[in-house]
Amino acid sequence: MFMTILALEFSSPQRSVALARGGAALSAAAETGERGTNAFGLIEEVLAKAGIGRTGIDCLAVGLGPGSYAGIRVALAIAQGWQLARGVKLLGIDSTACLSAQAQAEKLFGRVNVVIDAQRGEFYLAGYEISAAGAKEIVPLKIVTAADVESRARRGEMMIGPEVNQWFASGKTLFPSATMLARLAGGRDDFSVGGELEPVYLRATNFVKAAPARHLSP
Repeated sequence: MFMTILALEFSSPQRSVALARGGAALSAAAETGERGTNAFGLIEEVLAKAGIGRTGIDCLAVGLGPGSYAGIRVALAIAQGWQLARGVKLLGIDSTACLSAQAQAEKLFGRVNVVIDAQRGEFYLAGYEISAAGAKEIVPLKIVTAADVESRARRGEMMIGPEVNQWFASGKTLFPSATMLARLAGGRDDFSVGGELEPVYLRATNFVKAAPARHLSP
């Protein structure tokens, strides 16, 4: 029996939710903008469109980024809570894999670089060789400088990503899609416990210790 999959992709400025079963999309909804994610509004919209209740979900698939750390954390929190309440299966999928699959679906064949803003004048970059047969990763995801990405663009390599044309005029804007995420999840069985899922974040986490409290004389 096919799983009913609810996919949450909140890693970019376009947040999306999709419902699928057996590789076929049942419903989808998206919002774009810088404001906070209307996560439960999107979820209720796709469930209502498909006529499926929350208890009808077998698996939640979450886009792990890289991208909006806050958005990814919202999606993870929802998935973890759903698993605790309903015992559903969970899958985490890198958003770069989702984007490469979308590029293949749009027949963007050849050397393709997924480029995502990493802040601090840097970018997340993963390179793929894409053909009708599939998408093969040839450059593992890493953080690179703007100069590195610019040199690839000058060599004629294709750039895709959520906001790539802000920096590279020849780039093609693609947002990771919950519909594609659900399709990819339908072919996987590497399920996770909620606490094992973490955002894709390549930088070391740094904590700054607060200064000691000041004691003022009366």
